Amino acid sequence: MIPLVILLTFVALGAWVKSRSKKHPPLPPGPPGEPLIGHLRLIPPNNQETLFYEWGKKYGDVIYLQFLGRSIVVLNSVQAAVDLLEKRGAIYSDRPKFVIYETMGWTAGLTFFGYGRRFQQHRRMFEKYLTPSKCTAYHPIQTREARVFLQNLLSNPDGRDNFIKRYSTAVIMEVAYGHQITSDDDPYVKISQDSGDAVQNAGPPGSTPVDLFPFLRHLPSWFPGSFYAGFARDHKYAIDALHNYPFEEVSKLKAEGKGNNSFLSAQLDEYELKGSDSPVTLEDIKGASGLMYCAGTDSTWSTISMFFLAMVLFPEHQTRAQKEIDAAIGSGRLPEFHDHDSLPYIECILQETLRWNSAVPTGVPHRLSEDDVYNGMFIPKGSLIIPNTSDPRGMTLDENVYSDPFTFNPARFLPKPEGNGEPYAGGPFGFGRRICPGRHLAHASLWIAMASTLATMNITKKLDANGKEITPEIAFTSGITSHPRPYQCSIKPRTEAAKDLIVQGYMAETF
Repeated sequence: MIPLVILLTFVALGAWVKSRSKKHPPLPPGPPGEPLIGHLRLIPPNNQETLFYEWGKKYGDVIYLQFLGRSIVVLNSVQAAVDLLEKRGAIYSDRPKFVIYETMGWTAGLTFFGYGRRFQQHRRMFEKYLTPSKCTAYHPIQTREARVFLQNLLSNPDGRDNFIKRYSTAVIMEVAYGHQITSDDDPYVKISQDSGDAVQNAGPPGSTPVDLFPFLRHLPSWFPGSFYAGFARDHKYAIDALHNYPFEEVSKLKAEGKGNNSFLSAQLDEYELKGSDSPVTLEDIKGASGLMYCAGTDSTWSTISMFFLAMVLFPEHQTRAQKEIDAAIGSGRLPEFHDHDSLPYIECILQETLRWNSAVPTGVPHRLSEDDVYNGMFIPKGSLIIPNTSDPRGMTLDENVYSDPFTFNPARFLPKPEGNGEPYAGGPFGFGRRICPGRHLAHASLWIAMASTLATMNITKKLDANGKEITPEIAFTSGITSHPRPYQCSIKPRTEAAKDLIVQGYMAETF
């Protein structure tokens, strides 16, 4: 332990001396740190977004932190994020080294690439397959899985969270791999569970002790600072299975002349067509397909779960949405995608869910590739840039933009005088050149799930043994994706006619 402390002290001292040897404008303001180790002991491992906001409230929209020689700049406003991550994207689109994720097997994933040619190649792969017009081709998949979701809720309302995850998984699995999940025994379900658990418990991206001091990856997990390295090694099997099993299955189908309509199959077709001229490798294709699954499943799962929580806590908006559905499409059929423009309040609910509590509260850190000056503040090359998208009263809850920001109020987006005329939240899907390429697909999955649920179900507070309402706590997990902590609610069909619609819709889509 003592040699490690001595080494870290010398590293931090060297970085501190180097930073002080150059003349530059003042750094962004921030809370006072401790000698040599900076803010290391002040930054909590969980719920960092809340503390970042509290500091930002005192020191400004751009705050500076550092620990052991690493500079961290936290952006607490949409304006700062747009100015830097979008308008200066050429130098703010890099990534730090993600040693833990590399150890786990993420060596060909767009999210973790530095900014350069390989990043741009992968970006083109996704953008070509996930354009707004292309995503309309996936509407039948999303509609079918929404019907299955309703039937599952009808059969077992207490299984809500598992059914939300299954819905999110089923959609992205079919888009990415062309595989339809039909049972809980499906091997793809096990792969999705294992890989999801691995990613969710791998520590803060780019900020674990192993990321700061890569030599720790080679030491046993009991060595101080090496825990996440051991975790990554132990869970590498899950990421390997995510990359290899679907690839082998789709390759086998193609060899038998049974290719499917999926992202992976399309990439293999293009790879075979270009041969030696292909700019991507088979490992690139495996990595891109696996990332599509991981990035697409977890955030959708989290957002739908937040939607259910909001409907429990703010039932007046559920009632208003149901009245809109009844007036626009009646009670004789389930919502379809062509109903979107006739249901503006459903869109407002979707957007308010994204604003109220973002599924990715601090995003994945960017890295500044060269020194920069912003509003008279010096930001050093190599700084980790963290857009704090969902802290209390931060970007999505900014009191200067949103009235009563803690309250779930979809009407805020409606034009005045019916609403507040407030803008949709910036940040839930990222910024600039790192904005999520799958946002159009995600939006459609969220919309059809929410519209279908509101059309047929009443979501209310559950009653305890004494008949007293149980009010869920607004609390969230920490990780690369944030989820509501477990909560209870009651889910029942609105009417017998709605129950019949669910059964008929399920039968029509699955038989």
